[in-house]
Amino acid sequence: MAKQELKKQELTLPVEGMTCASCVAHVEKALGAVEGVDKVAVNLATERATLDYDPTRVSLSQFVRTVQDSGYDVSQETVVLPVSGMTCASCVAHVEKALTETPGVLDTAVNLATERATVTYVPGLVDRAGLVAAVREAGYDVVDMEAVAEEEAGEEERKMDRARRRMLLAWAFTAPIVLWMLPEMFWGLMWPNAAVFNAGMLLLALPVLFWAGRQTYRSAWSSLRHGNANMDVLIAMGTLSSLLTGPVALWGTLTGGEAAIANYAGVSGMIMAFHLTGRYVEATAKGRASQAIRRLLELGARTAHILVDGREKEVPIESVQVGDVMVVRPGEKVPTDGIIVEGESALDESMVTGESMPVNRGPGEEVIGATVNQDGLLKVRAARVGRETFLAQVIQLVDEAQGSKVPIQAFADRVTAIFVPVIVVIAVLTLLAWLIFPSAMGVVAERAAGVLPWVNPELGAVTLAIFATVAVLVIACPCALGLATPTALMVGSGIGAQNGILIRSGEAIQTLKDLRVIVFDKTGTLTKGRPEVTDLAPLGVAERELLRWAASAELGSEHPLGRAVVERARAEELELSEPVDFQIERGRGVRAQVEGRPVLVGSPRFMQEAGLDLGPLQAEVERLEGEAKTVMLAARAGQLLGAIAVADTLKADAVAAVGELERMGLRTVMLTGDNRRTAEAIARQVGISRVLAEVLPEGKVEEIRRLQQEASRVGMVGDGINDAPALTQADVGIAIGSGTDIAIEAADITLVRGNLSEVVKAVNLSRATFRKIVQNLFWAFFYNVIMIPLAVLGLMHPVLAEIAMATSSITVVSNANLLRRVDIRPGYERG
Repeated sequence: MAKQELKKQELTLPVEGMTCASCVAHVEKALGAVEGVDKVAVNLATERATLDYDPTRVSLSQFVRTVQDSGYDVSQETVVLPVSGMTCASCVAHVEKALTETPGVLDTAVNLATERATVTYVPGLVDRAGLVAAVREAGYDVVDMEAVAEEEAGEEERKMDRARRRMLLAWAFTAPIVLWMLPEMFWGLMWPNAAVFNAGMLLLALPVLFWAGRQTYRSAWSSLRHGNANMDVLIAMGTLSSLLTGPVALWGTLTGGEAAIANYAGVSGMIMAFHLTGRYVEATAKGRASQAIRRLLELGARTAHILVDGREKEVPIESVQVGDVMVVRPGEKVPTDGIIVEGESALDESMVTGESMPVNRGPGEEVIGATVNQDGLLKVRAARVGRETFLAQVIQLVDEAQGSKVPIQAFADRVTAIFVPVIVVIAVLTLLAWLIFPSAMGVVAERAAGVLPWVNPELGAVTLAIFATVAVLVIACPCALGLATPTALMVGSGIGAQNGILIRSGEAIQTLKDLRVIVFDKTGTLTKGRPEVTDLAPLGVAERELLRWAASAELGSEHPLGRAVVERARAEELELSEPVDFQIERGRGVRAQVEGRPVLVGSPRFMQEAGLDLGPLQAEVERLEGEAKTVMLAARAGQLLGAIAVADTLKADAVAAVGELERMGLRTVMLTGDNRRTAEAIARQVGISRVLAEVLPEGKVEEIRRLQQEASRVGMVGDGINDAPALTQADVGIAIGSGTDIAIEAADITLVRGNLSEVVKAVNLSRATFRKIVQNLFWAFFYNVIMIPLAVLGLMHPVLAEIAMATSSITVVSNANLLRRVDIRPGYERG
């Protein structure tokens, strides 16, 4: 019994969403039913649930899921930690393990390419300091977050500079080694004699290993000291094993006999030089892959001109407060998100939308910080500052996406967690096999000797054993496995951000390419979301005359249909007259005196009630209504002037985008609360294959579930605000909007531009990114599966093995960077 008591632990969870005692009872009942829970006490005032439980039978994540399944939530926070000291995929696995095992942590994703750990945890159970301590106890460090983002570009440059200096230093000593070894390799000559040659190899190798390569040994020692093993451990073991042959060979020649084993001290220097070269090229390629966030950071304005007591004052951007009025001259960047209070101008919003054409903005309209004012003086009232700005949210989203993981990476993670220990075991077994069974192990080497000049079966058993063992240690490459996914994800999310496609997670990229069905909301997604005049059918007058009289009467109206008529008249630059005695007939139309004559504008029923015969317009009215358009008639002094059709029109690219998605193998569905007749008319125009109409907002989630049962993977495209529940239920939720109008947090993928072509771009980007991830993972696994057996059989020279290892990492990173060449535009935009 006492032993059982020792297993019990107490846990306090911050619960969100409880409003009354019934909520408390509900949460208590749900948590109390979890196996392993001994006691539960939920407090409404403190919004806390305190549990006694057995940690061997139930985990924190199970408690969180239980609370969420009961309709409430557990407070969670996410922090991004910049981790230094990671060199390979094994390091990633060690950091992840250390953080995941920290009490209070729900989820951890560590990214080797960005050197970031994204940790989701329950506040109160652990804090940032505890997470930092866990990383440091694992043998790594966390960089101070203050000004990290601003200094990131400089730090990248410094890293590349340090890697370059180490590489050049290594080659300064390795180049003489290579030149000195050539006579020995081709003609068996140790110039000027064996003793000087062996001593020279040893002396030249020492600075390469312990000066240029000291960081590698530090990393290896730190890893071992904390009970882990990373790739630097393999390099350290391989180079030190090779180096130790130098003193043995030198001793043999100095004592007057022949060396018992060949001198591989020079080879150890070459291994380290190629390793450091690979590190430099890899750092350069990773720098290119991680440009997205740096470019976004560079977009922001550094200063702003604000009005203080009517006078202009230049201040740092950090000093701008909500409500400040900023003066933005032509050519300047808008300092922060705001609303224009004075002036008109064209703004370059390409940094947000990817669209190169400037957009005209005037008083009352929103502008986004970092967009460029092109030709007019603007006064803008600051609406959002600091971390609340659109650009800051985009940067955070891209950072989160780059720090996330793709489900396909799970297998690679399991492999890298045990990779280095397995390689060490294989290396030890290789050494023993060559020492105990030299004849059997040398069979393949003897046959290959005529083809591979570096294979020499005539060497002694100990030399051959060291030759094969060192090759195994240095050829194994967990780095390629660790970089395969994050580099492709980094480049893909960066391309997305530059094109106005904001991806929340790596999982969304993998799921998006697997979609079978894409569901569209109608209003504001397929259509523009506002009524427009589509048809004019005059009766005995010109079209402009019909529009002028109707618009003049509607000048006093606030109804969307009336405003649509007025906007069309103004677009055609018609001169309108002010209405007199304006009256609204609720639900039917308006009546007014225009230029002294009575004018009616409204529904056909309104005209019939006024005693007017529709006559020749009847057929036209029926035709327009059959196309799901709202028909208004206009009459002047008892005479019908004609019919005006108004509808929420399709977006310009809706038909082309839906057609492209269908050609790409995706079924399209419209999900709307509108009546079936209207919905089917819109669907016919746009080419959508299935319509789900008259669905109430709360019923949309159920419809998405039904489609998931039918078609497995379902994506939903909506405005991100009204459709939030349906977007959440879909396998991939895509919020589509315009500029700051969109709720970035509402979906897995956010499309900044309101065009439906962006959906096609998002699908193309996800497919292209996932192809790169698969290619990289295939190459990383294929390389290790092929190369390690070759090394075991003695067919790989240790130097060639190191070159191959460095090349594998470089290939993976370079392949990810090739993603930049992919054209994600729809086929109809490429011409």
